[in-house]
Amino acid sequence: MKKIYLISSLAVFIGITVGISFFLIRDASAQVPANITLKDQNDEDYTFDDDRKLKLVEFIYTNCPDICPTTTQKMVQLKGDLEKKNVFGKEIEFVTITIDPYRDTSEVLQKYMNAFEIQNNDNWIFLTGDQENIKADQKKIREVGESLQFQYKDPGNGQFVHTSFTYLIDGNNKFISKFPMGQDFDKKKVYEEIMEEIE
Repeated sequence: MKKIYLISSLAVFIGITVGISFFLIRDASAQVPANITLKDQNDEDYTFDDDRKLKLVEFIYTNCPDICPTTTQKMVQLKGDLEKKNVFGKEIEFVTITIDPYRDTSEVLQKYMNAFEIQNNDNWIFLTGDQENIKADQKKIREVGESLQFQYKDPGNGQFVHTSFTYLIDGNNKFISKFPMGQDFDKKKVYEEIMEEIE
């Protein structure tokens, strides 16, 4: 009986270890395709290969009632901390991508930025799709999301169900780390990891 228990326990342990290893390896190999071009908040083209800076990538939709705006607000506070170190915009930029490009046009994203008093410059980019090629660009946004293991879907009522992570990627768009969104977004931890990468 003890032998069966030990074998069963060992099998469970091995299964858990393999599962954890799979997710760690999967995350470590994640990379945003550099050739993807989307529209920014000024309706201008943005390609992920444009900048060789660290990027903190956030996925949102502007009609989100809770987790998205909470994350954005915490990122505004984080931006202030990085500005004090004179690295925001020089060593790292923020990239916010809407998962609802049909509704979140460049103009809507500008209004979202204004609500959080985010300056409209090249240091914090907000991305959506080209309204004239919206179906194709929706696929591009999904490709970016899936490259980082970010999943989402619209159940039909405009309230998206989505993964709750933000992502730190390097100058080659390779995954470095991920952080919880919303109230669980630990500004201090994210700041420390960014500074560690910079230094």
